[in-house]
Amino acid sequence: MEKLVITGGNALHGTVPISGAKNAALPLMCASLLSDEPLTLENLPRLADITTLTDLLNHLGVTVTIEGGKGGRMTGRNLTFDAKNINDTVAPYDIVRKMRASILVLGPLVARAGEAIVSLPGGCAIGNRPIDLHLKALEKLGAKIDVEQGYVRASAPEGLKGGRVRFPFVSVGATENILMAASLAKGTTIIENAAREPEIADLAACLNAMGARIKDAGHETITVEGVDRLHGATHAVMPDRIEAGSYAVAALMTRGDLLLEGARADDMQATLDTLADAGGIVSVEEDGVRIKSNGHVKGFNLVTQPFPGFATDMQAQFMALACVAEGASVITEAIFENRFMHVSELCRLGADITVTGSSATVRGARFLKGAPVMATDLRASMGLALAGLVAEGETHVNRLYHLDRGYERLEEKLRAVGANVDRVPG
Repeated sequence: MEKLVITGGNALHGTVPISGAKNAALPLMCASLLSDEPLTLENLPRLADITTLTDLLNHLGVTVTIEGGKGGRMTGRNLTFDAKNINDTVAPYDIVRKMRASILVLGPLVARAGEAIVSLPGGCAIGNRPIDLHLKALEKLGAKIDVEQGYVRASAPEGLKGGRVRFPFVSVGATENILMAASLAKGTTIIENAAREPEIADLAACLNAMGARIKDAGHETITVEGVDRLHGATHAVMPDRIEAGSYAVAALMTRGDLLLEGARADDMQATLDTLADAGGIVSVEEDGVRIKSNGHVKGFNLVTQPFPGFATDMQAQFMALACVAEGASVITEAIFENRFMHVSELCRLGADITVTGSSATVRGARFLKGAPVMATDLRASMGLALAGLVAEGETHVNRLYHLDRGYERLEEKLRAVGANVDRVPG
């Protein structure tokens, strides 16, 4: 097992190329199951989750052709997914347990093959994330659903039929699953209280390029007119707004200046607004977004919310920022009930954090000191790495498999802008 060894104290300056978004890439890969023609995805990040989902698609019969990135850059490669022959409609526990996003094969398989047997998913233990919204939505389109022995069994031998789906609360994954399924359903599907994240619009753009008829993706109500079949297409994965936000926090924490090459401000406005509240200088440039420190970090308050609100996936990183801010910050987690597991690890570095219910009060301007810490989930691991960048001495971040699920070539990108960080055997 490997770990990161970070020696803090260096200001970060330079350009960080932003990778394709993991949270966009995974549903896009599953969309390949909807067509018997190849789907080429450009700028796919090199991540453990991408590998896991590729293994699952291979198991189902999808052939995958890989092309390298361009010009030795630290981001992206192109993969072509050919689902001409779906040989199996069972997504087994041994693969699905590694990643919750594996449930996204359910809708496409039922829509295209008429049946699917998918293991109940695993993934980061950051709170209760039930899949009942996915299942009830598919039932609205005529699928028969059974859950037994740890597997979801869905069938629609005569095909799915359009219907009206209203989610009781916003769910990105459920919106993606039903959006893909509805693309091949007979008739029109109305999706109400749909997730509005940019990754939803990115998925819809890809599906439309494949011949789907989707309107208003990225809005609260989405209309899908089902078609008989989808064809092949080529689609570029959107830049990762969470990766970009994480490096933006690094720029502010280390009193540095970073250009986030390829980042799109519209996709991360709540993050940029909070950075500005904390004293960061934010500018939108032709080739990305620049974050520059003015020499001070001020305390701030935030509440995680569905898009366009502040992303829960940025909460741990901003908690690290609050540890070195002047004054107190209050961070409220309104999405997941168990996403403060990184608090105890930040306190090992000298942070002063008090958790009361769903809110954490962080008393900043702390002198952080390096120590061994343990990553508890993907975004928490990045928060700990950020704290290590400003802590005195060495910080050892263990359980790197969490980081490798969502940050492409992290240590290479950090070293390129001046950080003292190495990956070593654990």
